[in-house]
Parts: sequence; C-alpha cells; structure tokens
Amino acid sequence: MGTHRGGDRGRRRDPDPGARRRQRSVSIPASADETATPTPDSGSNVAWSAQARTSLNATDAKLAKRFDQGDEVDRLVALRARAADQLLKEAWAHCVPADAPLALFAVGGYGRGELFPQSDIDLLVLADADAQQACHAQLACFFAMLWDAGLPVSHAVRSAGQCTEAAADQTVLTALIEWRALVADETAQAALAAAISPQQVWPPRDFFVAKREEQRMRHARFGDTSENLEPNIKEGPGGLRDLHTLGWMALRTFGVRELEPLIGLSHVGPDEAAALARERRALGRLRYGLHLVAGRPEERLRFDYQKTLAERLGFPDDQETLGVEKMMQGFYRSAAIVRRISDRLLQRFEEQFDGEALPEPLDDAFALRRGYLAARDPSWPQADISAVFALFAMWASHPEVRGLHSRTARALAEALPQLPPYEAASPAQRGAFMALLRMPRAVETLTRMARLGVLGQWIPAFAQVSGRMQFDLFHVYTVDQHTLMVLRNIAAFSSGRADERFSIAHEVWPRLRKPELLLVAGLFHDIAKGRGGDHSELGAVDARAFCAAHGLSEGDAALVAWLVEQHLRMSVTAQKQDISDPEVIHRFGTLVEDRERLDYLYLLTCADIAGTSPKLWNAWKDRLLADLYFATRRVLREGLEQPVDAEARMHEARESARMLMAVQGFSPGTADELFAIMPAEGFLRFRPEQIAWQASALRNVVPGETRVRVRRISDAGNALEVFVHSPDRSGLFAAILATLDRMGFGIHQARVLDGPHGAIFDTFEVLPADRHASSDPAEVEAVLGAALDGPLDNVRTSRRALPRQLRHFRFAPSIQFGVTPDGKRSLLSLVAPDRPGLLSDVAQVLRAQGVNVHDARIATFGERAEDVFQLTDAGGQPLAEPTQQALRDALRASFET
Repeated sequence: MGTHRGGDRGRRRDPDPGARRRQRSVSIPASADETATPTPDSGSNVAWSAQARTSLNATDAKLAKRFDQGDEVDRLVALRARAADQLLKEAWAHCVPADAPLALFAVGGYGRGELFPQSDIDLLVLADADAQQACHAQLACFFAMLWDAGLPVSHAVRSAGQCTEAAADQTVLTALIEWRALVADETAQAALAAAISPQQVWPPRDFFVAKREEQRMRHARFGDTSENLEPNIKEGPGGLRDLHTLGWMALRTFGVRELEPLIGLSHVGPDEAAALARERRALGRLRYGLHLVAGRPEERLRFDYQKTLAERLGFPDDQETLGVEKMMQGFYRSAAIVRRISDRLLQRFEEQFDGEALPEPLDDAFALRRGYLAARDPSWPQADISAVFALFAMWASHPEVRGLHSRTARALAEALPQLPPYEAASPAQRGAFMALLRMPRAVETLTRMARLGVLGQWIPAFAQVSGRMQFDLFHVYTVDQHTLMVLRNIAAFSSGRADERFSIAHEVWPRLRKPELLLVAGLFHDIAKGRGGDHSELGAVDARAFCAAHGLSEGDAALVAWLVEQHLRMSVTAQKQDISDPEVIHRFGTLVEDRERLDYLYLLTCADIAGTSPKLWNAWKDRLLADLYFATRRVLREGLEQPVDAEARMHEARESARMLMAVQGFSPGTADELFAIMPAEGFLRFRPEQIAWQASALRNVVPGETRVRVRRISDAGNALEVFVHSPDRSGLFAAILATLDRMGFGIHQARVLDGPHGAIFDTFEVLPADRHASSDPAEVEAVLGAALDGPLDNVRTSRRALPRQLRHFRFAPSIQFGVTPDGKRSLLSLVAPDRPGLLSDVAQVLRAQGVNVHDARIATFGERAEDVFQLTDAGGQPLAEPTQQALRDALRASFET
C-alpha cells in the first residue's frame, strides 16, 4: 500500500466521519523525489486548472439557477456529476498516457452518479504495484491539476489485491461497491468487481449485519431522533444515509443499484418504493439548497442557514406559521416516513438471510414470527380500526415482542387512509381506544401509534402538529415529539418509585382518581399550536369534544379541558411571581379551587417543563413547584374564604425553624438571638428549613463581617443556594451577580432583604451555565467571599462571546414598570434577548441609577430572558416617573453595547 499524500492543495473535506475514514485510506505511492515536476508542461497544467475552475463555476451557477426555478434535484446532481466526469477525463488525458496500465473509477456517492454542490469527489485508480510506481509522476500531475481546479477530490491508488485488503473495512467496501468506470476497460472493471466480490470479502449477510449495527450506532449519536433543532440531513435518523444504507444492502445482496427491481421479488412494495423515492427527492432538495446557502460542506440544518434556505425554497411566512417552520416540518415528516419504511425493509432483508420462521400463535388473530408481532389473516385489517386497536392491545400485553412484522406494518400503512377518525368511529371503537389508555404501558402504546401514523389518523389535530417545530431555542422538540416526551414523563410518575428529579411526584400520583385523564390532558395540551389564537384555549375545546365523544362524564371532561386551558399557569406562577407572598398563593388557589385539580395540574406541569428540553428541568424548578404545590394545598385545606394572616404565618415559620435548630443542637435562647438579627420579612418569604440554615450560618458572626454560605438545593443535580450576609454597601448586589457570572453560574432567583443594623440578607439560587462552573459549595463560598471582602469597584462583569445559536434570535427588548400589590415597591419587567452576563449588566445599571433591588425573579426561555425585579429608590419609595425613564434609557443603552 502507498502512503497518504501530504498536503491538501485546497481540497475541501466532508465533515462526515465516514468520509474522513475514507480519506485516510486514500493514497498515491511515495516517490523518491516528491518535489519533482510531474510533467514538463507545467504552464499548460496551470492553464487547464484555471479553465476547469471557470467551467465548473459556470456549471454550478447554471445549476443553481435551475434549482431556484424548481428543476428536479435528481437531474441536477446527475448533471453536476456529468460535468465533473468530463473535467476528470480531460485531466486524465492531459496527464496519463492512453496506453498506461491504469484505470480510473468513481466511487462513493460520486460513483452513484450524484454530486451535490459541496460534496467530495471520491476516486479510485486501479493499477498493479509496478504501474503505480512507474506512473507516479503522471498521477501526481493529475491530482494536483484537480485540486488546483478546485475539485474536492478524495482518492486512492490500489491494485486489485490492495482493494480486497482495504475492503476488510466495511466502510471502505461501502464506497467501492458503488464504483462507476470513468476511464477503464472491461478487464479493469472485471478485476475490480472480482476483488470486492462477496466471495472475496464481506458476504451479504455479514455486510447486512455490519451496516445495520452501523446505522444503530449512528442513530444513537443523534439521540435516536430526527426531531432536533439543527438536524443532520445526511447522517441523522431518517436522513439520506438511511436511504443509502438500504441501497447498499440491496446492491450487496441482490446486485441491484435501486430498490425498484426488488418490487418484483416482493421485498419492496410499489407504494414503499414510491414513498422512499419521493422523500429522497425532498431530502435531496434540502441538501442541495443547504450546500448553496452555506457555500461550504454542511449537512446540518443549522440556525445560521434555516431562514435563508426556507426563503430560497419558497416557503413564505404567514400570520400563523413562519416559512422556516413549514420547511422544517416537511423535513421531520420526510424523516419519519423514511424511518418507518426503512424499519420494514431491514426486517425483510433479515428474513432473506435467515428465512421466515413458522408462526407462534398468540390467539386467533395474532402470532409471533421471529419475535415480531404479525396478523394471522392476510387481509388484515380490512379498514377496521377495532382490529388495529386489538393489535396494539396485544402488543402491550407482550413486552417480549421485538416489533411489528414487516408485512403487518405494511398492511397497516396501506390501510391508514381508510381508517376513520374518532369523530366518525362507533362508540365501541372509541371505547377500545380508551381501553388502551387504561392498560399498562399505555404511553408506550401511544408512542407506537404516533410513530406508525395511527394516532394522527384517529385524532386529525395530532396529525397537524406532527413534525411541527417552533423557531426558537426554548422548544427543542417538534410538537408531536414534545407531546410524547410529556407522556413518557407521566408514565415515569406512575411507576410508584421515588425519582430524584421529581421529589414529590410519586406521592401525588397515587391520589389521581383516573390517571388516564392526565394522559388525555397531556395528549391535547399543545395540540392547537400553529392555528393562531391561544393554543391553550383552542386545545381545551378540542379536548372537551374528544372526551365527550369517548363517553367521559361531564365532570371528567371538564377536568381535562381545564387542565389543557391552564397547563401553563402553574409554571408561570412559580417562575414569575413571588410564591412566598400569601396573596399570590391565595390567587392561585382561587384559580385551582380544589385539591384534585391541584394534583393533576402539578403533575402535568412537571411533565410539560421536563419534556420541553433536557436542560430545562432542574432541582431549582423541582423545589419551586413543590413549594407552590404545598402552599396551595394548605390554602385549599384552610379555606379560600379565610383572610391571609401574615403574622400567624411568620410565627409558625419561626416555631418550625426553632424546632429544626434544636435538632442541630441550638438552644431555644440561641435560636432566638440569631432570629433577632434576621429580617422579619424572611420569616414570611422563606421556608422553615431555609430560615434554620441561614440562622445557623450566622452563629458567632461579628458585626461588619461578610459571611457567605453555599449548599446544594438537593442531593440530585447541581443547583446551589447561595446566602450572603454583609454590611450594606453601594454596588454589593451587582458585585455578587458579577462574581457568580464570572464563575459560570446562571442566577434563577434572587431575594434581597434588609436586616437590622444596616445588614443585608441576600439569597440566590443558581445553576452552572457553562462547563467551567464548579458545583463545589466550598469553592463557591471561597471565591465569592474573597471578592466581597475586597473593593467592590474591582468586580467587573466578564465579557464572553455570544453563542452562535443566540445570534439568530435577536429582538427588541421590552421594559415595563408596574407596582407591587401593596404599593410599596416598583416592579420592573424586562424581556430581552439572552446573552452571557446579561443579568450582571442589568445589576450594574441598577447600581449606577441608585436603585435598590429587593427581589428578582429570573427566568430564561431559550433565547428569551424574562426577569422581574422589585425596586425602590434611595429613599425606599417606589420609583417616580422620571427615575423610571432614566432607568429605561440606561437599560436600553446597555443592551446596545
């Protein structure tokens, strides 16, 4: 084997790891004189390369114009491959003598006759060892001319025997089996075919097993879902690589380059072949357009390109849906179809090698075939949705089932258009669906129904949100995928086991009267997204109609509709309002009205937040919602007609904290001494265990001392609670925020209380915002304490680059002022594009304006920061209009820098 050629000569590289492996295998033989001039006529080489570059650019421009005019992408990639063929043959003729014992082949995607605008050109030169050495200079000339022309060539120079050796790597074989002769006689073609034949390397079954495992691992790299915010068109699940994999298997097993010939062999149905061809064209058009707008080898639909690509493909914005959302919905739906059909075909390939096993009857209607669930009647399901529901019931009853048998899956797909939606179904059929929701593994059943298209057929509104994305950083899944994630979280609650992520869910779940009602609410909570109007209200209408049609009582239907309509209320209350304020709890309790609604709403809220993004749920939100749940449950127990007695609440908190401190060894007298130096408001705003923790932190505190204490909010996760007791100084709040920001923490809540003798009692709940942040409480204490012991003017906000994704979601900030219900403080509501250091910069502005901060509710929703501050002026009064305007102007100026 030759050594790898040094130097790229401007060659572009495919970011695909498989392509990188192929590139490492490419080589031309080493020469004793690498610097020798390849041919005597270097001037003509340079001229040809310049002319070829011009020709290729002109071809690309023409093809881009035809693309924008709507030409079929299959024709465009074939024309571009043909243009490359011509240039390669010209360069070969220019450098390699006609009688040289060399042959040139296109391999890989180029071998298929496809060449996208930024794709590599994979080549193989076939020659024996002597010819490789003798023709080294000519080959060096050939490849140098191609690189100088701007052709992104990846190449290998091998003998037939070396091809056999290299093909031991199935990735190399995959590229070689798609060979296409460019300059090669019949003898060379036969030699290559023989060198990589199944008799030499990788028999069909072994190749199938290897490629199937490769696909499984590739899917796992993407979380086994195509519903990512920035999906990979080529490599992701349901992408073009899945289609290529089917083609490779067909080529190795049956010797055919397309799936259509397999129709006659009953391995592929005509409808399946047509669907895959349609989705291949759709995905190919996305990929071609992405290469054009990116201007570089790019396979991910990154935010950098999504809007530009949607505009180029002609997806317009309207009042309800952005064009980019329409484009992405099309991609997600294409990927889902590819995955669905691919699963069936892979199973048929397996049966081709292993044979079809005898059925193992389960009952009169269903049997197992090699572990796959199959309908026994060849005419199943005959457009009878009851028979379809019976299939899913049987599936749920047999956890050992590997999946749906390919013939049954195909029969189901063909029957889908004839299956009735629930509005047109019989009462018995609707009852069968509800029976599935009451069975064990109901969520797994709903997930299977969604993946196979049955759920969208039964509930047409669900089909409308299938693949629907929202162009923001908050919703990381499509609506249907998010819905299924919410249902999975609900299923986790039903296990009865304590889950460290959801501290009280396992206690609340057993109190649900009818758990299936929570599943229905979860199924419908976002089902009206994209229609315009309030999706919660529209979804509640849909949910009520569904419940009525399925025979639920009026009370149950009203509960489900209420949950859908109010599914955001608990989250908003917990994250944007002061839930330590009895008035806030009373208002929320008035909305909820009873304990049953509270139980259902709490679980739906937890499942919804955790199902929106893997990063969104954390220990802080868990505790926040649990606090709101318990506070509301108490209000409901005591009666909504009872007036809020703040003094009684403070007394009760003091007594509970004293009992906790007694367990820690504090005498009642010592506890009272510590309580005396703490702000009275804290006994209303904090939980007893927080009060006890803060009090114990003040033991032996010296007047004028700054004391910092940090602890984990829970044993699980890395959320921290930070307590700062210090003499009040100008800029203290801003210095704390700046230090925490520099340490890599995001602040989610800040409570600032004034204690006796000019001391402050500040509490922050924080989470690491980047990978450099330490979650070690002792380290945070030391760093923050050292910063506050020094001059506060030296504490500055760190400047960090804006993350790439945030650059594409900029909008005008909103700054609004209000007043707290008691009229004693001003409320500043700030909605702005999130960025590193935003909160710290806001704190610096507040400091410069001489404004006191008493409370801060910090919430980040993807690219949006939505913060609420309670403020007073230097005299402790609400901000006057001139002060508000000055603060508004200063904040806007800080956002523009």
